[in-house]
Amino acid sequence: MKFLLTDSGVKNPSIHAALLDLLGKPIEECVALAIPTASYGHPWAKPAGAWRFISGRGDNPMTELGWKSVGVLELTALPSIDRDTWVNWVREADVLLVNGGDALYLAHWMRESGLLALLPTLGDKVYVGFSAGSMVLTPRIGDDFVGWNPTGGDTALGIVGFSIFPHLDVPGCPENSMAAAEKWAAEIGVPAYAIDDQTAIKAVDGVVEVISEGHWLRFNGAA
Repeated sequence: MKFLLTDSGVKNPSIHAALLDLLGKPIEECVALAIPTASYGHPWAKPAGAWRFISGRGDNPMTELGWKSVGVLELTALPSIDRDTWVNWVREADVLLVNGGDALYLAHWMRESGLLALLPTLGDKVYVGFSAGSMVLTPRIGDDFVGWNPTGGDTALGIVGFSIFPHLDVPGCPENSMAAAEKWAAEIGVPAYAIDDQTAIKAVDGVVEVISEGHWLRFNGAA
């Protein structure tokens, strides 16, 4: 797959251009599936969060970009649905739009639903995540971002080879400062990026590119 891992959605023209490049055709010709699952596992979760994401009424542009159509793929429902049915839904889509929330909850349901096993077969489809929807693909999220965690640890899916410290210097959240990011990176043990809400990371066939109209920093991780 092709990955566009955003901090806060498609927030600026540079990220929008990167999305168009990955899609290879206009947004209005593309079928999207929105995955709201992560929002339900966050300690601060409220049902309105999933609705804002699906309806495009939030501050993280994803579903409201002008897609040909947008469907909802709720991962917790998939085990009760005929597998061939939902796999066809995924194969017919051009892009997966993956909500923020709790990364480890999302990782759990990507495994349990069977979506994780399907991803390597999806060819050149595009995955767009924001916040936890991006972090879920990394090797580790770091203890600072662990919320839902019945089994311990901070291990995510490891589909990409770097970790992400999101929401860098977001107003009103001193815990997301650059100093905090540097401390987090020193403990994470893998290459990592601290990114703000105007930044995304494009990853295709192992090639990583930062797309930004804001500020970010790369950490090398362990030698």
